[in-house]
Amino acid sequence: MGSIRRVMVTGLGLVTPLGIGAPQNWLQITAGKAATTLLTDPRYAQMPCRVAATIPKGKGEGQLDLSSYFSPSDLRTMTPAIAYALIAAQEAIRDAIWTPENNVDQERTGVAVGMGMVDLDDVTATGRALQEKYSKVSPFFVPRILTNMAAGQISMKYSFQGPNHSVSTACATGAHAIGDAFRFIKYGDADVMVCGGTEASITPLGIAGFCRLRALATKFNDCPEKASRPFDSQRCGFVMGEGAGMLVLEEFDHAVKRGASIYGEILGYGLTGDAYHYTAPREDGKGAIRAMLRAIEEAHVKPEDIQYINAHATSTPVGDVIEVEAIKSLFGQHAENLHVSSTKGATGHLLGAAGAVEGIFTVLACHAGYIPPTANLEKPEDGLNLDFVPLEAKPWLQMADKRIALSNSFGFGGTNACLCISSCD
Repeated sequence: MGSIRRVMVTGLGLVTPLGIGAPQNWLQITAGKAATTLLTDPRYAQMPCRVAATIPKGKGEGQLDLSSYFSPSDLRTMTPAIAYALIAAQEAIRDAIWTPENNVDQERTGVAVGMGMVDLDDVTATGRALQEKYSKVSPFFVPRILTNMAAGQISMKYSFQGPNHSVSTACATGAHAIGDAFRFIKYGDADVMVCGGTEASITPLGIAGFCRLRALATKFNDCPEKASRPFDSQRCGFVMGEGAGMLVLEEFDHAVKRGASIYGEILGYGLTGDAYHYTAPREDGKGAIRAMLRAIEEAHVKPEDIQYINAHATSTPVGDVIEVEAIKSLFGQHAENLHVSSTKGATGHLLGAAGAVEGIFTVLACHAGYIPPTANLEKPEDGLNLDFVPLEAKPWLQMADKRIALSNSFGFGGTNACLCISSCD
């Protein structure tokens, strides 16, 4: 195929509990804000966890008003997760200034967007409607709950006719979608890809299910803003979040030829399986180690070239420790020089959207030269002694030609993904 095709980031879009838009999110994340709040709906009253990180709704700055994006008839065809994906994709596409109108460019532009779970509220409401009367089941029900429909709707809206791909790998979904899109461009299947993840699982059934798994934080209902606290000695489980993260990836020469602004570069992608347990990670962290190592190897850099890791760390007692041990095992003495933060302290855990949102924060860290902090990290657990960038962001003192980082994502079923990201030349 000739020379290796480089893959650049030329557009970003975010819809998260920190607000709407990538600039709004970057401002909030670097200010150390935590977006977790109390769930006040009476349906949550009986549950051990009544905390979540929800998207701020309204017409104010940084708030989401769906009616300003979609008509009532549009909204009947989509779940909230699909809507979030379309809004984030719109921002990313406008940011990249890429709306091709000729067939060649449309056929060389693809979409790779995933989600972790279908809309449980839609499923349960439709089940009740069917019990009442068959004709009350919406003809849009099946398209709404298909996990590939966010990708499909983006493709249709913009007439992107290249790869139309969807990923559903639990909490690694967003990172796998970015990594797959990176490979589609690298190996010539497309020149431009819109990619990322989306999720809207904060529902009574969703919260109840994760509570029954004993996965959620239950000790902070009286102070919800403190509930998500990766690496902290008082952490007791993760906090559900919702939203979407979308990137426009573009082949280097294609981006340069049209004068696109470039945020950074995807250098490598690693993906592995634990083959161990349906919810717990391997105790030895080997799956995570191999994912990080493969991303580094594909990037053609050395472990000591990595300066920052956006950790998967969800604020669970077991998972955070295993990830830290995996980092120490892979990086050895260099681990002491790393900045390692988890932005989930601010956003909660966005499940299928997490890897994409965190990938964007990692791109922005490389681009801006600023490390986002780990919110709520007041006292690290004994033995967790890396530089976790607690509470406050810090400048990234560049020690090499490029700022190079990893973004980790691990999911139920033992699925692991890692992206190696750098600033631009």
